[in-house]
Amino acid sequence: MWLGVAIGSVRIPLEVLWNPSINETAANILWQIRMPRVLLAALVGASLAIAGAAFQGLLKNPLADPYTLGISSGASVGAVATIFFSISVPLLGIFTLPIFSMIGAIVTMFLVMSFARLVDRTMKMETLILTGIIFSSFLGSMISLMIALTGEELRQIMSWLLGSVSMRGWPYVQMIIPFVIIGSFILWWNRRELNAMLYGEERAQYLGVNVKRSKMQVLIGGSMLTGAAVAVSGTIGFVGLVVPHMTRMLWGADHHHLLPLSMLHGASLLIICDLISRTIIAPTELPIGVITSFVGAPVFAYIFFKQRRRKGVA
Repeated sequence: MWLGVAIGSVRIPLEVLWNPSINETAANILWQIRMPRVLLAALVGASLAIAGAAFQGLLKNPLADPYTLGISSGASVGAVATIFFSISVPLLGIFTLPIFSMIGAIVTMFLVMSFARLVDRTMKMETLILTGIIFSSFLGSMISLMIALTGEELRQIMSWLLGSVSMRGWPYVQMIIPFVIIGSFILWWNRRELNAMLYGEERAQYLGVNVKRSKMQVLIGGSMLTGAAVAVSGTIGFVGLVVPHMTRMLWGADHHHLLPLSMLHGASLLIICDLISRTIIAPTELPIGVITSFVGAPVFAYIFFKQRRRKGVA
């Protein structure tokens, strides 16, 4: 976090944190621009990482994450539709965008799961990934249609779709925090159930787990986190895939440790990616989604290759 707020076109000395009078210009940059940006990156990274860890545990599939399952695309449709139709619900206020984004994520999650179950009752890895790709393609075409029909909102939609935490400010941090707390608590509440389901649904039931209720809670919690993250930052891929996989390799599959450590590592990764995106070709900024894709795509390929090799040997 300190690297994120200190490094940039203007260097921020450490002393400014507790003594703003040393350099008032640097203090304004720190508290009005850098700090909300870094906190937002941390919250988005933590949300996507813990959601990915929960989905991978629930589906017993290391390739499952909000991006590959199409949930991010569903959240994007909800958010873009809110911007396109200028939807504003007075009772929700600033929470209108994340709420509609979450609705899109949850609906997509259930559609992907239902379709995959119809195709293959065992819901194999390949079936889930292909189903996610199908839904992502369809939802992507819906987004393209709205972009083609839009007028004044085009710039807003396009800048949002590229994935960024730039110039969001404190309102966006306030927007995502309640959903991060609620969604993370739901997943943490089901940590024992996720551990039990690693051994299969039948054995989990023998251990006293209400599998149907736990699956529903995990899906809703993960979709809530994904929807909120997508609403404030746009589509940022592979964080929910790479971070839980690396955390599991280092610390094991126990969700008591995996969930909080994934949040910490996801926050760190996205802060570093955001730092790279705004400094690598300064003063021009790259979309943060570009950096995460450069990291995530090779890791995705490696995990998929390893899974196929393991099945081939078996």
